[in-house]
Amino acid sequence: MTDQNISPETLIEFPCHFPIKVMGEVHDEFTSTVIEIITQKNEKFDPSTIEMKGSSEGRYISLTCFVYVKNKPELDDIYRSLSSHPMIKVVL
Repeated sequence: MTDQNISPETLIEFPCHFPIKVMGEVHDEFTSTVIEIITQKNEKFDPSTIEMKGSSEGRYISLTCFVYVKNKPELDDIYRSLSSHPMIKVVL
Protein backbone atom coordinates (compact mmCIF):
# COMPACT_ATOMS: atom_id res chain seq x y z
CA MET A 1 0.00 0.00 0.00
CA THR A 2 1.39 3.42 -0.96
CA ASP A 3 0.62 6.88 0.32
CA GLN A 4 -0.96 8.87 -2.53
CA ASN A 5 0.43 12.17 -1.23
CA ILE A 6 4.06 11.15 -1.72
CA SER A 7 5.52 11.80 -5.15
CA PRO A 8 7.27 8.63 -6.36
CA GLU A 9 9.97 10.79 -8.00
CA THR A 10 10.99 12.85 -4.95
CA LEU A 11 9.82 11.25 -1.69
CA ILE A 12 8.38 14.64 -0.78
CA GLU A 13 4.96 14.53 0.77
CA PHE A 14 2.65 17.01 -0.95
CA PRO A 15 1.13 19.41 -0.17
CA CYS A 16 3.87 20.99 1.96
CA HIS A 17 5.70 24.17 2.85
CA PHE A 18 8.90 23.73 0.88
CA PRO A 19 12.03 25.82 1.53
CA ILE A 20 13.57 27.20 -1.66
CA LYS A 21 16.95 28.90 -1.30
CA VAL A 22 17.65 31.61 -3.88
CA MET A 23 21.08 33.24 -4.16
CA GLY A 24 22.44 36.15 -6.14
CA GLU A 25 24.53 39.29 -6.01
CA VAL A 26 23.26 42.08 -3.78
CA HIS A 27 20.94 44.31 -5.81
CA ASP A 28 18.24 46.78 -4.78
CA GLU A 29 15.60 44.79 -6.64
CA PHE A 30 16.75 41.24 -5.78
CA THR A 31 14.23 40.46 -3.03
CA SER A 32 11.29 42.09 -4.83
CA THR A 33 12.19 40.21 -8.02
CA VAL A 34 12.23 36.86 -6.20
CA ILE A 35 8.90 37.66 -4.53
CA GLU A 36 7.38 38.64 -7.87
CA ILE A 37 8.54 35.44 -9.60
CA ILE A 38 7.24 33.17 -6.84
CA THR A 39 3.96 35.09 -6.51
CA GLN A 40 3.32 34.76 -10.27
CA LYS A 41 3.46 30.97 -9.83
CA ASN A 42 1.90 30.75 -6.38
CA GLU A 43 -0.54 33.52 -5.43
CA LYS A 44 -0.67 32.39 -1.80
CA PHE A 45 3.07 32.87 -1.23
CA ASP A 46 3.67 34.85 1.97
CA PRO A 47 6.80 37.04 1.63
CA SER A 48 6.93 37.48 5.43
CA THR A 49 8.26 33.90 5.65
CA ILE A 50 11.47 34.78 3.79
CA GLU A 51 14.71 34.35 5.71
CA MET A 52 17.50 36.60 4.41
CA LYS A 53 21.24 36.23 4.87
CA GLY A 54 24.13 38.18 3.38
CA SER A 55 27.59 36.88 2.61
CA SER A 56 30.48 37.87 4.88
CA GLU A 57 31.87 40.23 2.22
CA GLY A 58 28.43 41.70 1.54
CA ARG A 59 28.51 40.84 -2.16
CA TYR A 60 25.91 38.06 -2.20
CA ILE A 61 22.53 37.51 -0.62
CA SER A 62 20.56 34.34 -0.01
CA LEU A 63 16.83 34.15 0.54
CA THR A 64 15.12 31.08 1.93
CA CYS A 65 11.51 31.22 0.76
CA PHE A 66 8.98 28.87 2.31
CA VAL A 67 6.47 28.11 -0.42
CA TYR A 68 3.32 26.05 0.04
CA VAL A 69 3.20 23.72 -2.96
CA LYS A 70 0.53 21.19 -3.87
CA ASN A 71 2.55 18.92 -6.16
CA LYS A 72 5.88 18.33 -7.88
CA PRO A 73 4.95 20.06 -11.18
CA GLU A 74 4.11 23.24 -9.25
CA LEU A 75 7.44 23.09 -7.40
CA ASP A 76 9.34 22.40 -10.64
CA ASP A 77 7.64 25.35 -12.33
CA ILE A 78 8.75 27.71 -9.54
CA TYR A 79 12.32 26.38 -9.74
CA ARG A 80 12.43 26.85 -13.52
CA SER A 81 11.13 30.40 -13.29
CA LEU A 82 13.63 31.38 -10.62
CA SER A 83 16.56 29.64 -12.33
CA SER A 84 15.92 31.36 -15.64
CA HIS A 85 16.13 34.91 -14.24
CA PRO A 86 19.52 36.55 -14.95
CA MET A 87 19.73 38.19 -11.50
CA ILE A 88 19.50 34.79 -9.75
CA LYS A 89 22.71 32.75 -9.63
CA VAL A 90 21.65 29.62 -7.69
CA VAL A 91 18.36 27.99 -6.70
CA LEU A 92 18.39 25.11 -4.21
